[in-house]
Amino acid sequence: MKIAVCVSHVPDTASKINIASNGKNIDQSGITYIINPYDEFAIEEALKTKEKHGGETVAISLGSDANKETLRKALAMGIDNAVLLKDDKYRDSLSVAKALAEEIKSQNAELVFFGKQSVDFDNSVVGQLTSELLGYNCISVVVSFSLDGNKIICEREIEGGKEVVETTLPAIITAQKGLNEPRYASLKGIMAAKKKEILEKPALEAENFVEVISMKKPPSKQAGRIIGNDVSAVPELVKILHEEAKVI
Repeated sequence: MKIAVCVSHVPDTASKINIASNGKNIDQSGITYIINPYDEFAIEEALKTKEKHGGETVAISLGSDANKETLRKALAMGIDNAVLLKDDKYRDSLSVAKALAEEIKSQNAELVFFGKQSVDFDNSVVGQLTSELLGYNCISVVVSFSLDGNKIICEREIEGGKEVVETTLPAIITAQKGLNEPRYASLKGIMAAKKKEILEKPALEAENFVEVISMKKPPSKQAGRIIGNDVSAVPELVKILHEEAKVI
C-alpha cells in the first residue's frame, strides 16, 4: 500500500507577523518557517499505519526550495521518500489541491493524510478539495483512525461532540490535534534524512480563483474602562454591553 502525506511549510506561530509594503503579503523579515503543526499528526499516523500494515510512505510538499526543510523533517521522522512540487508563486486552495491531486495520482497512493488545516491561511479545505478532484473518500478533523483491510473507521470532531464514521479506500484523512503524539526525530533518522534525495518536479500549473486584495492586522485593543466599584454600576454596565459592545 502506498501512503502519502501532504505537508506545508508555514511561518512559526511564535513569529511576529507584519504586513509587507504592498499590503497583500506578509513581511518576510525575521520570519522563521516550520512544518505545519497539524501535519505532524498526519505524518505520525502515516508512520503508524505503515508499521501496522506495511507499505511505503511518501511526503509531498508544494512550494520553493525552502520547503525542503519541512520535507527533511518528515524524512527524519521516518517517512520513506519525499517529493517537492516546485512553485514559489501564490496559489489559492483549489490550485494547490489540483497540483497535489496530480502527484498523488502519479504516486498511486491509496491512503493520504493531511493536517486539518495550515496555520498560515487557515482555509481548512485543501484535503477535501483534493479528495473531490481524485474521487477519493474523505474524513476530516479526525481524532481516531483505524484501518482493517479496505475499511476505515474514524472518530472525528463535530460541534459539541464527536462522531464515528466509516469509509473505504482510497481515502483522504485530515488530522486534528489529539489523533496521536508525534514522535521526535532520532539522531539516526536526522542523519539518514540528510542523505536521502528529495525528488523535485514542476508543480502542475493551475488557475487561481481567489485573489488576496489586501491584508490588515486586527485593531488594537482599547484601554479598559472602570464603570464603578459597587452595585450601582450594574445598570450602566448593562447599558454599555447592550448599546456599545452589542453582546446582549
